[in-house]
Amino acid sequence: MAIITISREMGTGALQIARDVAKKLHYTLVDGPKISELASKYGLTPDVLERVDEKPPVYITAEDRLHASYLNTIELILLDCVKEGNVILYGRGGQDLLPGFRNLLRVRFIAPFDERVENFAEREWIDPDLARELIRKSDHQRGGFIHFYFDRDWNDPLGYDLIFNTTKLSRNAIVESIVAAARDPRLKEAEAEAREMLADIIVGKRVETELLKSPSIENVHFKVTTQKGEVLLSGHVHTEEERLAAVKTCEGVKGIRKVIDRLQVVDYKPYKE
Repeated sequence: MAIITISREMGTGALQIARDVAKKLHYTLVDGPKISELASKYGLTPDVLERVDEKPPVYITAEDRLHASYLNTIELILLDCVKEGNVILYGRGGQDLLPGFRNLLRVRFIAPFDERVENFAEREWIDPDLARELIRKSDHQRGGFIHFYFDRDWNDPLGYDLIFNTTKLSRNAIVESIVAAARDPRLKEAEAEAREMLADIIVGKRVETELLKSPSIENVHFKVTTQKGEVLLSGHVHTEEERLAAVKTCEGVKGIRKVIDRLQVVDYKPYKE
């Protein structure tokens, strides 16, 4: 069946709907708690998750690159869960991790702002003014994360296959609609090609993560392309040492059998005021 991804505005009740869909389809829901459960196996601590989850880096300092490597590691958790099959990716730009996948069902949950505020305040037993501020910040943060990190407009309807206004339909009706869509035979037919594409994406993400973590590479100004165990490095680095470090780092990644080095060394001196 389909890989389901969920994009949600805070206060829409999306999480409970996702849980109901997962239960009905016998899927694994990969949300915050599931990521936290798996994080230690990938070397991520609760503190790191709190600092970086759905928060984009700026790619300037070594600390920023480490932040980016942590985000890549969260993505690897999501991708490894996809590899296991029958999965719902909840938030975190899950759909953007799987470009070109024809067995992907991209779902979006929306609702009017004031109604989301009321729902959230009631659910969390908090003051409506506080709920309004939290939802406003959540919308900016999540929308900004998708725009900055994946270069996509969070609110563009063409980025989704199903969009539900949760104030217009009952939870049961929404759940049944998603379940029916996930069982569409056309999505099932695309599973075989998706498995091959997924293997390349996972290896490529491992390579990117190790490059971001490398203390020998100051700036990752190059492109990484992987296919069937081969990785192509193209673009530029600033020193010969960085080029050699990039190649060596790639060679040490599990699943890589060949590195094609097309990196150019471009001498660069930072401007100082």
